[in-house]
Amino acid sequence: CGWNMASIYSSTKHKGERKSTKIPSSYSVPPKAQMNVHLKGRDLLTLQNYTADELKYLLWMASDLKQRIKHKGEYLPLMQGKSLAMIFEKRSTRTRLSAETGFALLGGHPSFLTTQDIHLGTNESLTDTARVLSSMTNAILARVYKHNDLDLMTKEATIPIINGLSDLYHPLQILADYLTLQEHYGGLNGLTVTWIGDGNNVLHSIMMSAAKLGMHLRIASPKGFEPDLRITEITEQYSKEYGTKLLLTTDPFEAADSANVLVTDTWISMGQEEEKKERLKAFQGYQITMQMAKSAASNWTFLHCLPRKPEEVDDEVFYSPRSLVFQEAENRKWTIMVKKEDNSS
Repeated sequence: CGWNMASIYSSTKHKGERKSTKIPSSYSVPPKAQMNVHLKGRDLLTLQNYTADELKYLLWMASDLKQRIKHKGEYLPLMQGKSLAMIFEKRSTRTRLSAETGFALLGGHPSFLTTQDIHLGTNESLTDTARVLSSMTNAILARVYKHNDLDLMTKEATIPIINGLSDLYHPLQILADYLTLQEHYGGLNGLTVTWIGDGNNVLHSIMMSAAKLGMHLRIASPKGFEPDLRITEITEQYSKEYGTKLLLTTDPFEAADSANVLVTDTWISMGQEEEKKERLKAFQGYQITMQMAKSAASNWTFLHCLPRKPEEVDDEVFYSPRSLVFQEAENRKWTIMVKKEDNSS
C-alpha cells in the first residue's frame, strides 16, 4: 500500500480549490491527456474519487520515477524538508517498508507511529491527533481498522490523508497492481481481470477503478462473502459508463475463463481470526491452481498482494513464471512515492 506523491507537494490542503499539478523539471513530459490533472493537496481514501486521467497520471509518474531512480540512478530529493506521519493500527511489511524507504529516498523524513507509540484512541481523540499531526508534518498515511476513522481525519486535518488500508478500501495496493500489469502487458485497456476470493477491501479498490482504465472484471466469491452491495452498484454503473464487461458469480472456474489476470488475497484478514474455520470451509474450491487456469487466456498472469497462504494459491502457480507477485510487491514503493511527490508540487 502506499501513498502517492500527488498528495504532498503542498503541505496544506486547499479545500474546494483546484490547482494544476506542477511537473518537476527533471521529469519527462506526461501524456497530453494527463497534463491538466488536479491533485495538489488531495486526500486519497478511495480510487472512486479519482478520474481515469488522474489514475493514468499517477501510474505514469510511478513508472517515470522507477526508471529515473532505479535504472538511471538519478537523485531526486523532492521531499527534502518534508515529513510524513505514519499511523499504523495494523502491522504491515510492504506498506511500512514502501512508505519509509520511498519517502526517505526522496529526501523526506517518515515517522512510524503505532497505537503503542502515541495516545491515539486511548488518552487523545482522533480529532486532536489529526490536528496535532497537521501542525508538525506534511501528510498522514494511516493504516486503520475502520474506514470511518479516515473520514474523520480528513475533516479535522489540514494536510493530506492517505489510506494505507482500511476495512473498506486498499487503494495503494491497486495502484501497484496496475503498474505491474502495465509493465508486463504494455497497457491496461482491454485486459480481463478475474478476482477469486473474498469480497474485501482489495477487491473494492479494483471495483472502483478497473472500468475507468478499460479493464473487464470477473468476480467469484462464495455466497455470503460477496463484495459490498453499494460498491457493487457503483461498479455496475462504471461498467456501463466505460463500456466494460462485469461478471459476478460463485463459480471460480467460470470467472477464470478467458482471464488475462488471476487475482486473489487472504481469506482471513486481520481481525477475522475467530471466523477462520467458517471461512476455510466456505472457500473450499477457491484455491487458484494450474487446473483452474487452464481456461484462462494464453497470456494469463497471477497477482497476490501478500502475505500469501497455500490454501489461497498453490506453490505451482505462486512460484511459476506466470506469477508477478514480487514485482508487484516492489512496485508498492514506486506507486507510494508518486502520491507523496505530487502533493508537494
